[in-house]
Amino acid sequence: RMQVSPFDCTGCNNCVAVCPAKEKALTMVSLDESIANDEANWNYAVSLKETSAEIKQDTVKGSQFKKPLFEFSGACAGCGETPYVKLVTQLFGDRMIVANATGCSSIYGGSAPTCPYTTNDDGRGPAWANSLFEDNAEFGYGMHIAYQQRRNILANIITNTLGLESVSAEMKEALHAWLDGKDDGALSEKASKQILALIDEEKKNATGITLSQLEQIEKRKDCLIKKSVWIIGGDGWAYDIGYNGVDHVLASGEDVNILVLDTEVYSNTGGQASKSTPTGAIAKFAATGKRTKKKDLALLAMDYGYVYVAQVSMGADMNQVVKAMSEAEAYHGPSIIIAYAPCINHGINMSKSQLEMKKAVDTGYWQLFRFNPDLKGTDKNAFSLDSKEPTEEYQSFLMGEVRYASLAKQNPEAAQILFAKNEQDAKEKREFYTKKAGK
Repeated sequence: RMQVSPFDCTGCNNCVAVCPAKEKALTMVSLDESIANDEANWNYAVSLKETSAEIKQDTVKGSQFKKPLFEFSGACAGCGETPYVKLVTQLFGDRMIVANATGCSSIYGGSAPTCPYTTNDDGRGPAWANSLFEDNAEFGYGMHIAYQQRRNILANIITNTLGLESVSAEMKEALHAWLDGKDDGALSEKASKQILALIDEEKKNATGITLSQLEQIEKRKDCLIKKSVWIIGGDGWAYDIGYNGVDHVLASGEDVNILVLDTEVYSNTGGQASKSTPTGAIAKFAATGKRTKKKDLALLAMDYGYVYVAQVSMGADMNQVVKAMSEAEAYHGPSIIIAYAPCINHGINMSKSQLEMKKAVDTGYWQLFRFNPDLKGTDKNAFSLDSKEPTEEYQSFLMGEVRYASLAKQNPEAAQILFAKNEQDAKEKREFYTKKAGK
């Protein structure tokens, strides 16, 4: 069972709008009725231990049986960003390290006196820290390098321990398993559990250098499980102020993951235009509609050839989002996921922000794709275009958002020209990616 907290519902209605059941599993009721119906259920649910059953978490349904280690944020009701953050913590939260750029995601992610990041029953959860707009990528990169160095030292200690005759065969087997799987989340966790289950008994029977080596391993037990490093921020950071750092991390070849929450505008600082803002959109510093097209961050990242790149939109294809996050984390190299996130600055009905994500893809405004360098040299194309040809009218999507519709009221002639250019930009991008996919 998945239990909703009646106390923390923001009333945004998105869960009802996108509920996939033929007969809606959720309905909107008054707060008093919600508490009356579900207060006891919620209190009972949180008193239960988390299931130890093996759940295939890299599916939409399976992932949602995992406890979110990001919960009850103070974001706007219907926020397009927070569902992505919630999902990534369900998939990897118990071993995540997060470097969060200043912006909406840092405000709802770490404003005193509360924090939406939490722990599971084992006391494990994301280690989270916020840095500035301009240096967040470097900040997260430094976290990764620090852990990498510490784990290299641990690997040397374990290698030396394996050469000691006084170490039991069972412990040697566990240490070998750790060395073989140390760069894999699941394998390193399995081996670390075996090592920690044996180490107390092993120490009782050890003396001298053997005891010293075992103590060194135990001292560094926080490094046994491979950390999942995620650098998170908005488009103002990733496309614009912090792009130099993002590019540096992608070029490094290191195993670091970047999640860009793309609202196509500087959301937290008042709605200024960013390099992610598309042609014709009204924003601060683009009051008469932006004249230039949106920067293609995904294409720039793919140009390296060894970076995992995905562009996703949760409301359009939930399965593709889960798949992209799972592939990105499993890839032993840099990865970047660019996630379409409707924002209150767009001037839309935020109770339907997930449906707006779907509309953006159905009209061809936003493309879904994945580029996986691991598939190079195989019979599969490394680039997969996951969205289909548009089925809905493009201009109706633009006119459904105040950031575009207001320009049509202010200056109809300019709007007609800029909106046509916006549609042409999207068409050319779609044609380019269709060709890249070999379709």
